[in-house]
Amino acid sequence: MRPTGTPTELAVRRGIAGQLLLEGKGVREVARIVSASPSSVKRWKDSLDSGGLDSLKPKPHTGRSPRLSREQQRRLVSILEKGPLAAGYATDQWTCPRIADVIEQRFEVRYHADHVRRILHALGWTSQRPEQRAREADEAEIEQWRRRKWPRIKKGPRKAS
Repeated sequence: MRPTGTPTELAVRRGIAGQLLLEGKGVREVARIVSASPSSVKRWKDSLDSGGLDSLKPKPHTGRSPRLSREQQRRLVSILEKGPLAAGYATDQWTCPRIADVIEQRFEVRYHADHVRRILHALGWTSQRPEQRAREADEAEIEQWRRRKWPRIKKGPRKAS
């Protein structure tokens, strides 16, 4: 189980324990001072013996490197900003399968369409749907109805009896 504290706090605790161990204090005594288990302090001591104080510093957890480079991600954003029509699609709406197809065609990197959403989110894009409007809608007529008729038919607060 991971101990409580931020990564910085935990690194400071390991550093203090390392200093105490270098001063010659025992594993159990150091464990009591820094509020850690003796097994953790023993592990830190072994690391300290083999690599010095630097071995107690936090190591980055980078994970797998992305298949699209930073430059490719910038080019993808540029393609997306130009729109689907410029990319050769019949309608003006990006979908994850379309974007996955563009990535495969332009960068020769294959992503599942469901994963494209995560890539777009990391690039600062959000999913949006086009507003549904009737072609026959008359905006002036709708605004007039909102101003004149809606207030009259809208329910108001109930009157006390």
